[in-house]
Amino acid sequence: MTLTMTLVRHGRTHFNARRILQGRCDSPLTRDGRAGVRATARHLASTPFTAAWASPSGRAVATAVELLRHHAEVPLRTDSGLLEYAFGIYEQRPEHVLDEVVAWPDLVDDVLAGTHPGLPGGEPGADFMDRTRDVFARIARTHADGHVLVVGHGLALGAYLATVDEVGLVPLPNASVSTVEVAADGTARITSLAVDVAGQGHVAARPMRTPTPVGSVA
Repeated sequence: MTLTMTLVRHGRTHFNARRILQGRCDSPLTRDGRAGVRATARHLASTPFTAAWASPSGRAVATAVELLRHHAEVPLRTDSGLLEYAFGIYEQRPEHVLDEVVAWPDLVDDVLAGTHPGLPGGEPGADFMDRTRDVFARIARTHADGHVLVVGHGLALGAYLATVDEVGLVPLPNASVSTVEVAADGTARITSLAVDVAGQGHVAARPMRTPTPVGSVA
């Protein structure tokens, strides 16, 4: 038995477009963001989803609801384990404000390694990585096989992908699609990575590295 998980980053938000850090705060999808999600929804319309999960953030739920318009029989469940990394006092502030304190690649490397103590008022890297591993392990235990949609955030989804393969943090465009297969023994592999089916580009994806071709990346 094999479980397939399709991971979709939420659509572009007003904060994304303005380069403002979101984290645990929220911002509605832009008109262009909704159009991108609808394009991804059409791309995934024939995917045989058997379950769907999303972060409880409004932007993730709005994205998931749009994707599931083609899958009316699939209920949506939310899990706080899928929430974005908490940036503490830097949320709702321009990205460059945080960049002046710590370089984004350095912050991300330390978060993924679980060594970052957390930004003021934010989340320690070890806690973030623990909950990220835990939520995807729980999803895999809940669904031994089938095809599960998971809608979340750029850093949170990217962190999980980095635990599956040594890809670092791959920039995930808004409404992009990545796919992971989980075997019965728990072994996981990435079969597609950061596929920009909506043509949203990397406007809201912080640069880290060029996405690494994995499996059937298109």
